[in-house]
Amino acid sequence: MDALKLIAQDSIKADAPKFEVGDTVKVHVRITEGNKTRVQVYEGTVIAKKHGGISETFTVRRVAHGCGVERVFPLHAPCVEKVEVVRMGHVRRAKLYYLRDRVGKAAKVKSKFN
Repeated sequence: MDALKLIAQDSIKADAPKFEVGDTVKVHVRITEGNKTRVQVYEGTVIAKKHGGISETFTVRRVAHGCGVERVFPLHAPCVEKVEVVRMGHVRRAKLYYLRDRVGKAAKVKSKFN
């Protein structure tokens, strides 16, 4: 078990971004297509954070062309270049799965600083 912890400690990013559930973030993801690589930006609201340590993940939801799209990103994966916080949200839940059923303005998260 200690060997696994040592391996995990080497893989954890030292400058892991600080964000919470409800924040609007821009996730810069490295995409490899053939022999070319590019960085794609995915912007949306963080609706969940799961696990901890090396296997920590977060789910980002956005509405694209009237259809809700969710992506799960591993926080410490090398393909995640950086995570920028665009807007801090004020929520009272750990998971915002109820936003899946909301449409329009009802699906908005209040801003922390009004």
